[in-house]
Amino acid sequence: MNLILLMLMITIMLSTLLVTIGFWLPINTPDQEKTSPYECGFDPLGSARLPFSVRFFLVAILFLLFDLEIALLLPTPWATQENPTGMIIWSFTILLLLTAGLMYEWAQGGLE
Repeated sequence: MNLILLMLMITIMLSTLLVTIGFWLPINTPDQEKTSPYECGFDPLGSARLPFSVRFFLVAILFLLFDLEIALLLPTPWATQENPTGMIIWSFTILLLLTAGLMYEWAQGGLE
């Protein structure tokens, strides 16, 4: 019980110290660029109806696709304990499909 209280006290003191240092240490000197709103590289005072590049959406979808790949392949090491051959085949199939899609996008110039 005493060890838990000691660890709690150390944690509270260390957290308080780090928050205090983080509050007082940075130098806050706002200027015109820091205080202006940032709107994804567009001029915030201009028209809001500017044409948007389709390439932005292509890059976003490619990012989501490969992010989903990680989510699908993450449980593979645990799943291979039950049925190693079947899960490895499915993992290679997913990787093969994603690699073929990446090669297609690369050949079409979508990654430029």
